[in-house]
Amino acid sequence: DITSKLDQPVVWFSTLILSVTPNPDLHGLINLISMDNFLPLRRSKRGWMWNQFFLLEEYTGMDHQYVGKLHSDGDRGDGSIRYVLTGDGAGSLFIIDENSGDIHATKRLDREEKAYYTLRAKAVNRITNTSLEGESEFIIKIHDINDNEPKFTKDPYFTEVPEMSPLGTVVMQVTATDADDPTYGNSARVVYSILQGQPYFSVEPNTGVIKTALPNMDRETKENYVVVIQAKDMAGQMGGLSGTTTVSITLSDVNDNPPRFPKSLYEFKAPESTEPGSTVAVLRATDADIGRNAEMNYRITSSDGPSMFDISTNRSTQDGVITLRKSLDFERKRSYTLRIQVENSNPDPRFLRYAATTDGATVKLIVEDVDEPPVFDRVGYVMEVKEDVAVGTIIGSVSATDPDSSRSPVRYSIDRRTDMDRVLNVHPGNGSVFMLRTLDREDIAWHNVSVIATEFNNPRLMSRVPVYVRVLDVNDNAPTFATYYETFVCENAKANQRIQTVSAADADEPIGGHRFFFSLAHEASVKANFTVRDNKDNTAGILTRRNSYSRLQRSNYLVPVVISDSDFPMQSSTNTLTVHVCTCDREGNMQLCNQEALVLTAGLSTGALMAIIFCVLILLMIVVLFAALRRQQRKKEPLIISKEDVRDNVVSYNDEGGGEEDTQAFDIGTLRNPEATEESKQRRDIKPETLHPPIRRTVILPPAHRDNADVRNFINQRLQENDQDPTAPPYDSLATYAYEGSGSVAESLSSLGSMTIEGDQDYNYLSEWGPRFKKLADLYGGEDSDSCRDS
Repeated sequence: DITSKLDQPVVWFSTLILSVTPNPDLHGLINLISMDNFLPLRRSKRGWMWNQFFLLEEYTGMDHQYVGKLHSDGDRGDGSIRYVLTGDGAGSLFIIDENSGDIHATKRLDREEKAYYTLRAKAVNRITNTSLEGESEFIIKIHDINDNEPKFTKDPYFTEVPEMSPLGTVVMQVTATDADDPTYGNSARVVYSILQGQPYFSVEPNTGVIKTALPNMDRETKENYVVVIQAKDMAGQMGGLSGTTTVSITLSDVNDNPPRFPKSLYEFKAPESTEPGSTVAVLRATDADIGRNAEMNYRITSSDGPSMFDISTNRSTQDGVITLRKSLDFERKRSYTLRIQVENSNPDPRFLRYAATTDGATVKLIVEDVDEPPVFDRVGYVMEVKEDVAVGTIIGSVSATDPDSSRSPVRYSIDRRTDMDRVLNVHPGNGSVFMLRTLDREDIAWHNVSVIATEFNNPRLMSRVPVYVRVLDVNDNAPTFATYYETFVCENAKANQRIQTVSAADADEPIGGHRFFFSLAHEASVKANFTVRDNKDNTAGILTRRNSYSRLQRSNYLVPVVISDSDFPMQSSTNTLTVHVCTCDREGNMQLCNQEALVLTAGLSTGALMAIIFCVLILLMIVVLFAALRRQQRKKEPLIISKEDVRDNVVSYNDEGGGEEDTQAFDIGTLRNPEATEESKQRRDIKPETLHPPIRRTVILPPAHRDNADVRNFINQRLQENDQDPTAPPYDSLATYAYEGSGSVAESLSSLGSMTIEGDQDYNYLSEWGPRFKKLADLYGGEDSDSCRDS
């Protein structure tokens, strides 16, 4: 019909037969006609043309679903043409009637699984199997139906929204997807609605955005909400499919509540012995908020004890901790009143206008009385005393009082652990400190002791105070030479020649310092050989008084020097300088002198040289003694090395025998017959040189030992068996021989077989048993045996 209405002539073209569906699509037919100004079609190389077929998904019929028909203009209907189908699902999902070209779907198809199939078709000669037309490609597109419900990307959802949020605050967005074709109808068009959660929340139908539906929702009233959201396809119309999800919404906290004290008045007690820095009270305010919004700060706004207390916040518990800064005193103040204020650490400016952000409470602290030890009026005492003070002199006093209201008397004493030498003592009643012994500043310049104060009513309460006693110096020591002086003078010395400079030392320490005076002793000034010149700087020079000295006439001079100090009372001492006369050259260098002068020149005195020699001798004696002891130990080692080594008096001889089988060292035959020892017997602990055992001689026993032949034969037999046995144990092994014997000539002596009447017994057989039973035979074998037994 379409071609009959065209103005231009139409060239013959192949026909395409389409399947008729409830919703026919003419696209395949329109594609057969060139629409470019309705120009006439030219003949194609192939006899058919098509684009695509359409097929509904989820077909539920019993027969195969008809797809369409292929036909070639070369088909004359004589059965010479065969149609062939290849491509997606050919032969399995789609089959073709090779004679008619009808295509059918064999299975139920799902568009969500595969939306279209690409196939290829051709017509071939049935006989020659040659293609009549070129292979052509076509598409079978699956038409969508609404067979999938919307599905949310999560189930459930979890989210938070701040409490006190304004109306319309966005909470979150939910998303649902529909597997149906969004380009075909409304199968994939989803609309959202809220099934549960009104009137607190709402959802936008097209976007799935959840918003608050009520303003200023309070977390402290209700914290958690469960909202159910539905997504429905077909734009929410009747018959559409739907899916749901759950959204768990939690109101997050904001700082919209101030802290509050549960009480307006608190009362605490603390003993007056509480140490500064200790906790005396703990307050706890409450805040309906949580986390960082519940953090709070405490501060003292007023107090009748300025600087007595501090308050801080325990960050883990948010408690207000009141600590003591100064010591409490029950006798001075028995209670304190404090005003405490608490406030948020992190206030939210949005809520400052709604309610007060702070709260206050009153704290009353009651001080409890404690029996305290005495208190000294000072933390320490310093006393001074001269070293020449007399015993019993009072050098100072200490004072302590009972701080309690009872005002108990105080008793004083010295802690003897700090005064082991018992230098000081204290009066127990008034605390006066006095001397027990004389002092020497040069020995100890300071004495540090502790004085103890205790209450009479409670001796267990005590306190201590240090007392530092400084010993003042008095001039009680005479100055002396700073060191030992010894010098020499040349024989050719000139008068007024300095031969030595001396200095002095004094154990005293005067306030103005030392000033020493030097002079020659009065007794030596009459015929003095030397003079002393005071240098006015606490030193003095020793000078010659004549022009020459003779070493042959006198080799040594002793120069007495008097040294005096300048303190009061003045102290002095006479010190001696030794001068040796020596021969010197023109320059004054010593050339020849006595032995003491030589030692002096070398820098060593006679005493020092003797000490060195004595030490060397001691060392030599120790070395010689040590060498002698070592030589004696190598010569002889004791059997028992140490007295501490107790081994039950067992002495080791270091002699290792051949073992139990060493018959040379121990022959059991010798026990029976000492005279029959074998001299040529080999030792068992030495391996024989040949495999043959040694030849043993027969031991001939004397007649006195023939009664033990059975034992001897048994032992010899066992020895010979072990010697000739190649599988016998190794050397130094123990062989056990057990032999009972051949019996006794007296037979059994048991009374089990004897008769009950003793008078019927005949003991004459005892005389046949030999000399060993002769005594028994005499007792029981004679006629008077009964009488003997009776007696």
